[in-house]
Parts: sequence; C-alpha cells; structure tokens
Amino acid sequence: RRLLHTLFEMDDGRYNKVANVIGETMKLHPHGDASIGDALVVIANKGAFVDRQGNFGNLLTGHPAAAPRYIECRLTPLARETLFNPALTEFVPSYDGRSREPRQLPAKIPMVLMLGVEGIAVGLATRILPHNLSEIWQAQIAFLEQKPFSLLPDFPQGGLVDVSAYQDGRGKVDARARIEARGDKRIVVRELPYGVTTESLINSIEAAVQKGRVQVTSIHDYTTDKVEIELVLARGVRATEVIPQLYAYTECSVSLSSNPVVVRDRKPVEMTVSEMLVALTETLREQIGAELAWEQDQLDDRRHALTLEQIFIEHKVYRSLERAGSEEAVQRAVRTGMEPHQELFVRPLTDDDVRRLLEIRIRRISAYDRDRNRAQIEEIDVKLAEVRAKLDDLTGTTVAFLRDLLERYGAEFPRRTEVVRFDAVDKKAVARAALKIAYDPDTGFLGSAIKGDRFKLQITEYDHVLAIAADGTYRVLQAPEKVLFSAKVLHCAVFDPDQGAEFTVVYRDKARIAYAKRIRIEKFIRNKEYRLVRDPGGRVDLLLPGDRSGIVSVRFAPAARQRVRSAKFDLSQLEPTGVSARGTRIAAKPVSAVKLLVTKPKRPAPKRRTRGARGQSSLF
Repeated sequence: RRLLHTLFEMDDGRYNKVANVIGETMKLHPHGDASIGDALVVIANKGAFVDRQGNFGNLLTGHPAAAPRYIECRLTPLARETLFNPALTEFVPSYDGRSREPRQLPAKIPMVLMLGVEGIAVGLATRILPHNLSEIWQAQIAFLEQKPFSLLPDFPQGGLVDVSAYQDGRGKVDARARIEARGDKRIVVRELPYGVTTESLINSIEAAVQKGRVQVTSIHDYTTDKVEIELVLARGVRATEVIPQLYAYTECSVSLSSNPVVVRDRKPVEMTVSEMLVALTETLREQIGAELAWEQDQLDDRRHALTLEQIFIEHKVYRSLERAGSEEAVQRAVRTGMEPHQELFVRPLTDDDVRRLLEIRIRRISAYDRDRNRAQIEEIDVKLAEVRAKLDDLTGTTVAFLRDLLERYGAEFPRRTEVVRFDAVDKKAVARAALKIAYDPDTGFLGSAIKGDRFKLQITEYDHVLAIAADGTYRVLQAPEKVLFSAKVLHCAVFDPDQGAEFTVVYRDKARIAYAKRIRIEKFIRNKEYRLVRDPGGRVDLLLPGDRSGIVSVRFAPAARQRVRSAKFDLSQLEPTGVSARGTRIAAKPVSAVKLLVTKPKRPAPKRRTRGARGQSSLF
C-alpha cells in the first residue's frame, strides 16, 4: 500500500529509479530500505501494477534483482485506473506526522485473489493461490448477472495443475512441470510448478540421481526468459520410464495446500474463493457507487455555481451592492437580490455561495457570455442525467466497467497454467532396484552399506527384507542401510507384506528338546525384533521356506543304557500354527543333532470353510 501510494505520488509518466522510490517510501515506512526494495521487486515481478525496466531478477531461475540504483519502475495504466482515487481515500498521518498515507487504497481489482498471499500469524496461517485476472473479471460478471461461475488457480510459471481436490480454495492442488520427450534418450522440461525454480528443480533431480531413483547421465540448463532444462538419459533407459520417476521423486511435481484466511470487519475468517469473489464484487459495486455519487456532487456543485452566477449577472443583482455601506449590508443585499430566483437554485444559498459571488470581478461581469453559460449548464445536465442513470442501475454499471477492463486489458493476462487431470504416480511401481544389500557373517552386519558375500540382493527403497537369525529372532526391515544381528543370519530375502512368508521350522530349546512347526509371517512392525523360538537359549536347526517339507532325523544325546539313538519325523504332518507357538515335539529325549534326510513338496493345506459377505458359506 505504501509503495503503490508513493509510486502514485511520484508518477509523472516517466520511469523512476528504484532507489528514489525506496527513499520516498521510507517517509511512510521507517523499517529499512531492504524490505522496501524486496517488496517492490516482488510486486514488479507480478507484472500487473508496476512497469519495470532493468534487471528485476528472474522468477524462473530464482536469480536476484540488480541493485536499486540500476533499475527503474513506474505505475502501469491498469494501476493508475483501478487503484487510486484521492477524493475517496481516507488519509492518516505518517509515523512522524510530517506526511500522510492512505489507510487503504480504493482498489477496484480483487488483488488478494489475483496475486495470492501466504503468511503466518499467532495461531493463524493463510495461503491463497494466485488466479488469472481475466478469469476473475469474467467470474465477477457472471456473479452480477446471476450466472454460475468458478475460479481455478493460475500460476505465473505455467505448468500443469490438477484441481480435482481444490474444493473452492479449501483443499489442495497438484502442480507439475511440463515435460516433453525428445526422442527416447532426451527429456526437456518446458515449464515449472508453482514455487519451484530451475535451480531447485535441478538440485532435486541431482539428489534423485545420487540415490539411484532416476537414471540421468547429464543435465543441461538453457533457460533464458523461458524454461528449457534438457536431461540426457542413461544407456538402456527410455524416456517413458524416466518421466514418471521425475514426477515421483523430484520437484517436477508438488502438492500445494490452500488455506484462505482473510481479515474481514477486523476479524480473521476462513472463506472459500467464491465467497471472497462475491464479497469483493460487492465492494467493487459500492466503490463504483461512491465514485458516481462523488461525481454527481461535483456536477451539482458546478451547476449550482453557474446558475448563481447567471442570476447574479443577468438579473443585475450586483448593482444593489453600490448602496450597501457595510459588509453585512453587502451580504444582505446579495441574499435579497437572489431570493426571488431561488426556485432555480440547485440547493439553498449558503455563506460560501455569497462569498464566491462577491469575488466575481467587474471585468468578468462586463465580458459575461450568456450563451456560453447556458451551454455549460446544458452540458452538466447531460452528464448529471448519465450519472443518475448509472446510479439507478448500479449492477449494470459495474458489469459495463468490468467488460471495459476485460476488453482493454484482458489480452495482457492469458492463462498460463493448463488444468488437467493427473493419474497418480505409484512410487513403488516406478522405483528402481538400485539398492544393493549384503550380509557379512564376520561382522554380523546386514544392509546396503555392507560389502559382504552372503545374501546379495538388489532392491528398491520401498522393498521390505525379512531376515531370520540362528537364535530364532527375525526382523522385517525396509531397505536397511546397516543392521547388526547377534546370531548368524540363516535367511534373508525380499518380503511382500501383502503375501507374507511361510516356513517350516525345526529348532531346539535350551534343554535341547527338538520341536517343529509350520508358520506364516504376516503381521509385523518394521525393525522390531520378533522370536520364532520361545526360549532365549534355543537355536534353529532347519528352516525350510515356502512349500518345501521333508523327513528329518534326530540323534539323541548320549545317555546310559540307551538303546534307541535316533528317530525320524515327517514334517509334512505338521499343521499350521502361530509364529509364537511352541510347535510339535518331534523327539522324546534331548537331541544332539538334527539332519534333513529328504525334502519334498508340502502336502496341500486343508480347505477352510468361512462365511461369505452375505452370511453364506464359501470354500476357498
């Protein structure tokens, strides 16, 4: 507000040095020149109210503006026409009382919707996305004509936007860069999402490349006044594979939440975009009505003055002043001479009117042009009729005003962001198996940071790994980097949480009693340690994954007068049980060794009968 008012006060049609504008604004805003200069650059880069000349920075690359002494600015014709009206502006003294500043600008443009805003306060936050000015005018016209309307965000960087969850400003939008494939080996970024610069985008791509999420060999930035970032792809990779990865892992796609909180009647309120448009349109109608009423008052005053002048001169009222001997007698003579013609007055005669009549010079009376006076009165009557007609149809007048702005300035504000519907990118589906994990039995560590020779796997960052140790403990890990196991790892493989994993386990407890059980690992908490063996001192002897089963031979621990030294057990006889269950005892004595004699496919599990959705039995 202070910046725009200062630009209006300095406006003479020519450019002004930004340094001078900052200095003049400091008369109203004594909080340092840096904040004023930064605010002016931001307003100028919006492109609606400040005409700029010089290097005001680059909205696309994020480069800063030149020093204030090198750049110039002035108001645009749109700003001069729609933001200022000194006659209807309430002014207050500045901080030191030497100047005056407007309490608010009588703007006839919904700036909060056009420019957007983002900020925080004590316990409050607001974020209003920018909208297209031409579309705002069209929506205002539709509201005044009682037609349906809607407003969607439009960003200066262009790009693509999905507004399916916008909810009239109370939801969110997904913004994406415009990406084109130049053959199979090159990708070009043409437009950016809102709030993203070429520098931040390139940094996000480089970070994704380092993590192995995107296979790009080189990045070339050819951005000038338009975005052009070329990506060269790695060998064996196609553009159709990489583009979804860019949307999934880089700033080529961002989600923008909208929280429209505004101050209305000195209170913070949350409003939808449509509600704000309606309120601002009503304010515009009141503003135009106030301007027309002020213009009517000015025309009435002018017509009243011309009418009094006409009566005073044509009816020679001034001659009666020659006989007046005092100032009071002079004023009384004027009132007496004008009273017979009071039916011609626009309003009653006042002391100011008498004073103005007495200030008419003799030369002007002698050169009085009756025809010119009547022509001026007729011209004012025509204008008064027009103003009154506009006031009688204030809604139509507001529509005509908006249509005029749309016709003259609409071409300067084309829509830059294309509204489309996105298909959600499944990060798991487009993820690359770029992580290599291994297990080092010498150190007991497992993960992507380990260079071991056991259980080498190549996984994505979203894959889960199931690791089972010889002491009967197991964990489900998501792309582990470095995890220590106190016992030797017997099993390590990619684990699908939706499918689970089935095992046949043969183990001995700390009393060397052998047990066997068939289990299925399904529910888990990542990185939490679980136990397959109930006794902490036990150990796993056999671990058969999947549908494998077999016959095991157990050798009993030596004992006095022992005749039977071994026994066999068919693992296919086991029934499914819980992970924490003890299982089936497969030997009556302590066991010193367990050996798998032969493996064979497990017999099919018995079919279970369950209840269907409607209470009917279903077999599966």
